[in-house]
Amino acid sequence: MTLTVPLAALLGLGTGLGLVLLVLGLIGRQDAPGNLDVSLGAESSWSSRILAHGSADRRRLLFCLAVAAFVGLVTRWPVAAALCGAGAWVLPAIIGPDRGHARRVARIEAIATWTESLRDNLTAAAGLEQSILASAIEAPEPIRDEVTGLAIRLRRGWRLSEALRHFAADLADPTADLVVAGLLLAAKGAAGQLGDTLGELAESARAKVASRQRIAASRATNRTSARVIVGATLAMAVFLVVANRGYLRPFDTPIGQLVLVAAGGCFAGAFAWLGRLMRDRDASRILAQVAAEPSTAGAVES
Repeated sequence: MTLTVPLAALLGLGTGLGLVLLVLGLIGRQDAPGNLDVSLGAESSWSSRILAHGSADRRRLLFCLAVAAFVGLVTRWPVAAALCGAGAWVLPAIIGPDRGHARRVARIEAIATWTESLRDNLTAAAGLEQSILASAIEAPEPIRDEVTGLAIRLRRGWRLSEALRHFAADLADPTADLVVAGLLLAAKGAAGQLGDTLGELAESARAKVASRQRIAASRATNRTSARVIVGATLAMAVFLVVANRGYLRPFDTPIGQLVLVAAGGCFAGAFAWLGRLMRDRDASRILAQVAAEPSTAGAVES
């Protein structure tokens, strides 16, 4: 039994949409922290980022649906349409440039720069709170919103320890947790050689950046291999569809579609494994539970 063109297109479009929505549901999104006490400018910045991210996701979704519909019309195979739609969503993260790595590295570098700024301000300022307020004036761009939120909480009378805990929850980064842990000890009166400690933490963060850069360079080979595999597979599929469609006629049957599901599952498993190999495995956060602690205790009326 063969599939008609309209039926194949409809099935491909529906299946592709379902798979893309399933991927979106599994990936999920990190909601902006609900208890942030930030200025109107910071809230506007977060809102614009969320809206821009949502707009980009909608464009990706429309592109994936267009790919699924096109493949369904050309091949009349609903399974191929669904696989191509899902691949158009997932593969750019595996074979494309690792923009996530660049953002993570920039964030760690910003934490190191802010830590050094805080250390320098401690030498010239009257205390830790004043140093934090001074460092917020020219905070690095990747963490400017979080540092600004910390400074605003302090100006509004939050206890330093609670403000720092919310700051750690905002950044959600293992490197930032180490810095905040040192600041929490200082806030409890165990300042000691805080300036030297901050300097060592900044050096550790920069060493971490250098390590990530070396790892990224070694992973570039895996991305190149993945591009070659995907390119060769797509080129072969297009050639067979255009030049020798009779060779692919067995896939027009329901059994052929089941075989295509199995082949697609093998590719999906291989690329999932490859994506796991290229994923950054960061250290566990030492302040991972701070967001779950009561936040109302932090606000103290001045």
